[in-house]
Amino acid sequence: MNQNETINWGVLSTAKIGREKVIPAMQSGEHTHIQAIASRNYEKAREAADLLGIPDAYGSYEELIAAPGIQAVYIPLPNHLHYPWIKKCIQAGKHVLCEKPLVLESAQVRELKALQKESGLLIGEAFMVLHQTRWQRVRELVQSGSLGKFVSAHSIFSYYNGDKDNIRNSLEYGGGGINDIGCYPTVLSRFVLGEEPVRAAAFVEKDPDFGTDRLASVVLDYPSGPVTFTISTQMVPYQYFQFFGTEKMIEVNIPFNTPDFRAMSIRVNSGDVHELPQIAESFAPENHYTKQGDAFSRSILYGEAFAGSLDNAEKNQKVLEAIVKSAKEGTWVNV
Repeated sequence: MNQNETINWGVLSTAKIGREKVIPAMQSGEHTHIQAIASRNYEKAREAADLLGIPDAYGSYEELIAAPGIQAVYIPLPNHLHYPWIKKCIQAGKHVLCEKPLVLESAQVRELKALQKESGLLIGEAFMVLHQTRWQRVRELVQSGSLGKFVSAHSIFSYYNGDKDNIRNSLEYGGGGINDIGCYPTVLSRFVLGEEPVRAAAFVEKDPDFGTDRLASVVLDYPSGPVTFTISTQMVPYQYFQFFGTEKMIEVNIPFNTPDFRAMSIRVNSGDVHELPQIAESFAPENHYTKQGDAFSRSILYGEAFAGSLDNAEKNQKVLEAIVKSAKEGTWVNV
């Protein structure tokens, strides 16, 4: 591998998503080389580095971002730590790819935009779904009018997590279903339609012990038509996304945690309620984390546009804020 065509990455924290999903996938990339990993405990960092075949381990985040050989940093830290550590990485001269949600307030994205412009470094939000070939094809079909005129879309995304010690159930750490998984149907509906919702309406149920949102039913009012979705952190695990037009509909199964070990498909129904859905197109297995890492590395190397840009992050965060405000006020809220 030509070293001039790869980016040396460091990873802040030994978080499970990084160890089990993102890091192994990025190590398979054409333009990504994982050089280092850091933890607040050196032994944990060294153990993870040895397990994953990563050369360097650090006992603090500060040491990693100060390392001269690191060009870009991947951040899978808890939500409330994203913003301060993105800033520290940029100040240390490192490009940053940070897990979603990038920040917890859209105003913080505006501050990061100024830092990005001033430093010339890139900041990206890790929405791996935006790099799937299948989702890019769904966008093409919907926007080309293959379904007829777009009418509506609907999605469900749920899992069960009743662990009081899990950071996703911590209000202090920016937990809750809207931040964790509500951002996915939000970003994908914006991506597929190529539009921004005008307003949002939402019903939210909170866990009486955690204080976090455990169920949300949302309507996003787009210029082309409504998109509705339900997300839950305490429901049977399930996920799908459907797009309806005047002539046809598309169903995307396992749309978010898409497996990389088998071919996936999109199904199209022509409108006859007695007709079984027919497989319209099949897609070869691919790892969206690998594609995401390479896409960000190519943005650094060659200036290619990155789907999880700060502009995209700001627009998505504004929608999430409107959802939360609507649930609190019990009315439509403009985005």
